[in-house]
Amino acid sequence: MKQKAYAAAGVDIDLGNKVKATLPQLLASTHRREVLGKVGGFGGLFALDVKKYREPILVSSVDGVGTKLKIAFMMDKHDTIGADLVNHCVNDIAVLGAEPLFFLDYLGTGRLEPHVFTEIIKGFARACAENHCALIGGETAQMPGFYQQGEYDVSGTIVGVVEKSRMLNGQKTIRRGDAVIGIASSGLHTNGYSLARKIFFEQLKLKPSSRVPGLKGTLGEELLKEHISYGPLVQKLLQRFNAVHASRLTPDIRAFAHLTGGGFVDNIPRVLPSNLEVIIRKGSWDMLPIFRIIAERSGVPDAELYQVFNMGIGMVAIVSADKADAVLRTIRAQQHKAWLIGEVVKGKAKVRLV
Repeated sequence: MKQKAYAAAGVDIDLGNKVKATLPQLLASTHRREVLGKVGGFGGLFALDVKKYREPILVSSVDGVGTKLKIAFMMDKHDTIGADLVNHCVNDIAVLGAEPLFFLDYLGTGRLEPHVFTEIIKGFARACAENHCALIGGETAQMPGFYQQGEYDVSGTIVGVVEKSRMLNGQKTIRRGDAVIGIASSGLHTNGYSLARKIFFEQLKLKPSSRVPGLKGTLGEELLKEHISYGPLVQKLLQRFNAVHASRLTPDIRAFAHLTGGGFVDNIPRVLPSNLEVIIRKGSWDMLPIFRIIAERSGVPDAELYQVFNMGIGMVAIVSADKADAVLRTIRAQQHKAWLIGEVVKGKAKVRLV
């Protein structure tokens, strides 16, 4: 049978439909009772249960994975990318106290490769299920000539909800003397990969398959480690420490900061009042081997490293000093590593690394 003109031009609609036919099975684990309709409609439907809230506030965020995708292409390993994206988005709304409701994805590629598509969607579905977040729709675009062969881009949008009285606002609640707790990352998460690739592959002449002293697996495996989701942990902390004091102006947990692009330097100030700053004490946590290697062998000054990378701390919690020990114990009981890494002092809404 003669090939269709659109397929000959590089866009195989029939292949796309065949691949997408597997979506209902892949997404079944992410279903929530509030989801209406089915995947494949013109819009995803979600019936928010407003009876659960006095004043529900919807919280949304959109993001991508950045040049971490280049590592996935180099290794032809795509099953972690979807989870990276979901978990990153969950963390971005978790800092406001929001629980995720639903997620939508976008995948753009030159030619649709069925096994790659399936691996990415499996990653989306697994992470959505782990975060109790419904995957209710998305878009897959075939754009021949737009992407390099074998490459693609992904982005995602998340929508969550928080009770207005329990929404976190560090600019109103953070106080001088508050403690700063750092919660461990798994690695680079989804930020700093343009610099990391330059350091490892150009400067140090390494390959994804290289074995580097101090790393358990290959360099590529280390760079593809999944971005941790702190969403469930944040909810447990808020339930334990803030739920009883919902009406207080200064709850025990004042704020969270997700250390994404901008590291310590640019992310923590986003939650600070204009008259306070945070001191971060370098060396107060167990730095992951990948960051020690970068620090020792890259020649990049510390000031820039702590602005580009998370340096082993994926999320920061700012809490009342008298509750710091209890918060640390709770975090560790949830199988996350955490340390007291700094404090809030008088200043000008910035971070000082000492």
